[in-house]
Order: sequence, then C-alpha cells, then structure tokens
Amino acid sequence: MATVREGNRGVLVVVDVQVGVMREGWQAERVVANVARAVERARAAGVPVIWVQHSNDDLQLGSPEWQLVPELVPAEGEVRIHKLFASSFEQTTLDDELASRAATHIALAGAQSNWCIRATAYAALDRGYDMTLLRDAHTTDAVQRTDGTAIAARDIVDDLNVVMTWLRYPGRSNATATVDEVDFAALGPR
Repeated sequence: MATVREGNRGVLVVVDVQVGVMREGWQAERVVANVARAVERARAAGVPVIWVQHSNDDLQLGSPEWQLVPELVPAEGEVRIHKLFASSFEQTTLDDELASRAATHIALAGAQSNWCIRATAYAALDRGYDMTLLRDAHTTDAVQRTDGTAIAARDIVDDLNVVMTWLRYPGRSNATATVDEVDFAALGPR
C-alpha cells in the first residue's frame, strides 16, 4: 500500500518535451505553448518546476534530438532528471527531489501521453501523490498497428484525459485541468 502524502504542496513535472519526441507530436506547437504557459504560471506561484528528459537509442544523451524544445528553457536552479524508462520515477532521483520539496501534489505535462505521461501518472499515484494531468499540455503521435491501421494521436490524448478523471486511488486525488484552470497558487509554498 502506498504512503499517502498529507498536505497540498505542489510541483510541476514536465516530461520529455524534447526535439525528437515532439517532432511528430499531435498539435505539438499548441502543446508546447501550453507547457510554456504552465511553467510561467507555476513559477509565478512559487511552485517548483522539475524537467524530465528521456534517453535511448533514438534520443542519445546530449544529442540535438535529446534537447528540450527551444521554447522551453529551465530556469537556473530548476532540477533536470534523466530517465531511461517510461516512468519518470524508475531508477531516477524524482522521488528524492519531490521529498526534498515536501511535495504532495504533482501537476503533470509533456509527452508522450500513452507512454511516459501515463506511466508517470500511475507511478505518482502508486507512490501516494495527488496528481493533476494538464489535459491541454500533453501529446503523442499515432500508434501504428501491425495490421496497418493506426490509433490516432488525438484519441490517445483524449483517452488518457478521460481515464484520469475516472481513476480512483484510496486517500489520493487525481484530476485533469487545463493550464488555465489549474490553481498553481493553491499548490504553492506555505
């Protein structure tokens, strides 16, 4: 059973908004603009921003494809976490970084909805964090099936937005909100 975290101290976790990831992302330009606005709003409210970047054979650490998109620039002192797995928690320092900030609530944005965003959202809830998915600040690309058909990226994004409104864990809250709806001030320092 997860340790449910008391309080309402938040962080914004931005996952994998990298050049090579966003190239094929559905409505990538709009999503990047929304992530940038979420970062601005979080910073203005004193909510820490944590940046996560994935690396693998296609996103080699330090390569141009691995870099964050140019529109997103971490501020001095903001944590950057490097990961090898879909979940931002697996074999990373994310839990430690959240603990050092006494975080209890994660606002989540980034890519890809069906892989790293979904895995990170579930992992956060499994670890006892409250979670808000920024429903207009995550994206993915279409999934090609072996039979030649595809699952449209928009359908994948919509599916995760619906799932995150229905999913329930004992003692934790999860929801979706647009970047403009999320109350970063309520998640700020106490």
